[in-house]
Amino acid sequence: MTLVLSVVWLTACSPGPGVPEAQPLDAMTLLGGDLDEGFERAIKPRTFLFPEDHGPHPGFRNEWWYITGNLDDEAGRRFGYQITFFRVSLTPTVPESASAWATNQVWMAHLAVTDVAGIGHRAFERFSRGAMGLAGARLDPFRVWLDDWVLASDGGNDFPWRLTASSGDIELELRLMPQKPHVLQGDRGLSRKSAAPGNASYYYSFTRLRTEGVIRIQGREHGVSGLSWMDREWSTSALEEGQVGWDWFSLQLADGHDVMYYRFRREDGSEDPFSKGLWVTPEGESAVIGVDQARLEVLERWTGPTGHRYPVAWRLHLPVQGRVMEIRAVRPDQEMDLSVRYWEGAVDVLEAGEVTGRGYVELTGY
Repeated sequence: MTLVLSVVWLTACSPGPGVPEAQPLDAMTLLGGDLDEGFERAIKPRTFLFPEDHGPHPGFRNEWWYITGNLDDEAGRRFGYQITFFRVSLTPTVPESASAWATNQVWMAHLAVTDVAGIGHRAFERFSRGAMGLAGARLDPFRVWLDDWVLASDGGNDFPWRLTASSGDIELELRLMPQKPHVLQGDRGLSRKSAAPGNASYYYSFTRLRTEGVIRIQGREHGVSGLSWMDREWSTSALEEGQVGWDWFSLQLADGHDVMYYRFRREDGSEDPFSKGLWVTPEGESAVIGVDQARLEVLERWTGPTGHRYPVAWRLHLPVQGRVMEIRAVRPDQEMDLSVRYWEGAVDVLEAGEVTGRGYVELTGY
């Protein structure tokens, strides 16, 4: 889901020497409905087209490509990773200018790796304007990039895709291939985030991507394999006043089922009625999980060095599916201390005390 995560960040268009630096925007400012004049809105269900919808949707203000995964090397060393490419339009049209630098597009990307038994969690970010080939998204062939962080097809527009990214002493080279077809989130791909018309995104997922490749950490190469999850969303506004954050879960179970659930939190601490999820069968069939069909309990919390306090263990009740799952962070210290602080990390799923799956959790607004 990632909802653009407070995608900010007009600091991406650094104004230059002598000009005051732009201040980061919060999620409500970016995802609310006040800055949407001239942009397209997610109002009603649409027909999704593939592979075309893997590419950009420039008529909408916000867009992101988001991938998380749990991988192991041949010795059983565990890694989690996430990478997200964010596109934000500052205006509905490109400004008139003869300069090749002229653009209405801001790009940001986040990269993180959790080396569970090794160096721990590392997080990085990059910014760029969408000009001069520095960042962008396209088809023929499919490619999304910011500098040398790249998600691209091996040829054409569809899978397999390759992901390459490096920063500091961390480097990823991964190959992604779906084991299930895509699923549409919400109402046939229209994911409503509040009651106001247009406070929604178009949202689809690949819940189970077979992943193989290499992770290099501090000069040591690890051949890895495992599963990844991809979310794709585009929108113009999504949140409303009173929604202060969300807890988002993507879980891949050993029996072949996959689960997405996100809980919006309101200022008074209650669960927002637009919280929801999706249950995906081993065959790829899916069913929406309504807010009245799930119950989430926090079991443990962790306070990071920034002073922010996050849940790091939960119990998720899904009575319709007959499942009760305990979800635990593989390490508590997976805070993303970047332009906007949030928690995003690898988790294990336990049922009746046994590990029955893996996943990722994202926490904002804490």
